[in-house]
Amino acid sequence: MRIKDLKGKMVYLFAVGLSIFLLFFFVTGTWIGYDVKSQCRDAQREYGGDCVNSLITLLNDQNKDFRQRNNAIWALGQLGDKRALPILQSYYTGVIPDKEPLGQTISQYELQKAINLADGGTNIAAFIWRGFVNQN
Repeated sequence: MRIKDLKGKMVYLFAVGLSIFLLFFFVTGTWIGYDVKSQCRDAQREYGGDCVNSLITLLNDQNKDFRQRNNAIWALGQLGDKRALPILQSYYTGVIPDKEPLGQTISQYELQKAINLADGGTNIAAFIWRGFVNQN
């Protein structure tokens, strides 16, 4: 009887743990989607065009601070659109320092991640939000 009770408690704890993990996963995925949509909307408002092209224009805008440009890199990576690959690669040096102040330089680490995603890398949370981010 004791082993049966222990198994029941283990199944219950596993179900609760899995539920918490899935809730966290979906909340995080939705949050990422909201951030991508916000980045797209802001870039489109300033530069016009579709999401990817406006984010690329923002990245190339030397008048923007590095934090804004790094946010554009992140959003382009999350979108995973191959059109962004050439411009991302043009900024990538391959030298990733231990610490990168995001407000003082183009982040090679963010570029590396964005290039991977734009080149077909797996983004497991994208299915949650890609439907509500209008890339056009």
